[in-house]
Amino acid sequence: MALDQAWLDQVTEPIIEPERRIIDPHHHLWDTPKVKALAGNRYLLDELLADTGSGHNIVATVFVECGVFYRADGPAHLKPVGETEFVNGVAAMSASGDYGPIRACAGIVSMADLNLGAKAGETLDAHREAAPARFRGIRHAGGFDESPEVRNSHTEPFPGMFADPTFREGFAELGPRGMSFEAWAYHHQLPEVTALARAFPDTTIIADHFIGPVGIGPYAGKRDEIFEQWKRDFADLAACPNVVAKLGGINMAINGFEWHKRDTPPTARDLVAATGDWYAHAIDCFGPDRCMFESNFPVDKVSVSYPVLWNAFKLIASAYSEAERDALFFGTANRVYRLGL
Repeated sequence: MALDQAWLDQVTEPIIEPERRIIDPHHHLWDTPKVKALAGNRYLLDELLADTGSGHNIVATVFVECGVFYRADGPAHLKPVGETEFVNGVAAMSASGDYGPIRACAGIVSMADLNLGAKAGETLDAHREAAPARFRGIRHAGGFDESPEVRNSHTEPFPGMFADPTFREGFAELGPRGMSFEAWAYHHQLPEVTALARAFPDTTIIADHFIGPVGIGPYAGKRDEIFEQWKRDFADLAACPNVVAKLGGINMAINGFEWHKRDTPPTARDLVAATGDWYAHAIDCFGPDRCMFESNFPVDKVSVSYPVLWNAFKLIASAYSEAERDALFFGTANRVYRLGL
């Protein structure tokens, strides 16, 4: 799906609280013709800086894997390390200060195939060796749905993967290394994520994108029903103290709000009106100290511009104290990803 900057530029807004410090804990980088969903949507350091420099005070970012720049040669289980090597180079460029004060990719989350069982430990060690100052953990995406109308995660998960003994054998390699796990799945898989969190209470799990409320295919027109079940399941997940929540990534085409089909993109207030209840419930369940706003760019860029998205977050956060707002925008991400800022 092509990104249309001219369409996004139709909506401009004054920046709310332009001085507020922000860590964007979830974005991607890519420039590859091999992944059809990404082709033509180059998003590297220049594009990231154009977004992060568009008015909000983004002081640092965290890169999250997207399956690109893998090594072309060598053992299959070590090919994902190429992504870490690439992103660490981008981070070094940013850390030079030549591109401004932002520290892009200050934390790196990559991919290791946990379905390899204990052998996944070799991949984890290779990631850390490639970026010892920045590598923090992995995401092995588990989004799976039986419907052909819902695209499954790029890691080609299978039903019940999070409960599979071999997967869990691989997962067990994270905790002893102090590495975190990003949980990306679909809303009906929430109990599977909760079961995984309970099975590994000493491993930090970051729940990405509200655990993917789907609003297309068989889920179209069922938002209220899905929301009620999601509320119960998300509260159950929040009872696991080793889980923190990323708040964002809900403006993708798969979420079904169809912003990308409008003549003009949404305003910040449009976003809050449509999605604010999801944020409020998540913060009620986890508390600001276990929540962090995220852009999920450039994936969410199909629907909304960077400055408008962060304005929406600031409108949502206006109900909270200054200390709570600082946690949502900066403190939680800084602590969870051990950025030392």
